Amino acid sequence: MTVILAAACAVVYGTADFFGGLATRRSQVLSVVVLSQLAGLALILGLLPLLPGTASTPALSWGLAAGLSGAAGLVLFYRALATGVMSVVAPTTAVTSAALPVMFGLATGERPAFWALVGVALALGAVLLVSQDKSAVRRGSFTAVLVALAAGAGFGGFFILLAMAPHEAGLWPLVGARLSSVTVVAMLALATRRTLKPGPGSLHIIVAAGVLDMAANVLYLLAQQDGLLSLVAVLVSLYPASTLLLARQVLGERLRAIQVAGVACALGAVALIAVAQPL
Repeated sequence: MTVILAAACAVVYGTADFFGGLATRRSQVLSVVVLSQLAGLALILGLLPLLPGTASTPALSWGLAAGLSGAAGLVLFYRALATGVMSVVAPTTAVTSAALPVMFGLATGERPAFWALVGVALALGAVLLVSQDKSAVRRGSFTAVLVALAAGAGFGGFFILLAMAPHEAGLWPLVGARLSSVTVVAMLALATRRTLKPGPGSLHIIVAAGVLDMAANVLYLLAQQDGLLSLVAVLVSLYPASTLLLARQVLGERLRAIQVAGVACALGAVALIAVAQPL
């Protein structure tokens, strides 16, 4: 079940990022982040009565810290999506966001089975393969790649900090995370005098991105509560595959043979982790 939750989380994250990338091309980044985060906050507040959990100081504190890290990552990620090629930015962010939890999990004593570790290596390689796009480099998106790396560090911190919350907390850490992220980004928008008004025809896309992002957060939280962080985070990091496929179908971004191979490696990685390691 944990493998299913983590894989579903990856698909939903990838879809949310696709919508977020579309929204940043029509509205300012801070507007997209604040409004999408508010949509996600509304969703999590609606889910609280349905999934039991205990509100506590540690749960909210770890959530608040995770929200700060995630907000920084999201602002940087949407900035990279707005200026770079979606099929390059998403995988670059993903490999960084996966590497940090893997290193943290191994450093804190997690010991996945051998073939599960092979799956981890294959997954990280898959992310690198799907990010190969020489045309993007020719278009001068090197800065966007650097921003994507920084965004990945923010997301990796989000995964680690959220995993530190007590398991009995339920969804309360996500409430703390969303409250801190909305507050910080809204204050940043006010300080820089950026408008929070969405661009014409973009509000529904922003809301979809926020709702899907929070749904993915819920799936991640449920998955990591019963699984190893070093494996769950890697499965979740495969989200660029769905972003890439949507970018191809909707935006017409072409896939190279090496990127198709990356998608195949991603599927193989999921299979190896699922079979070799009972999460």
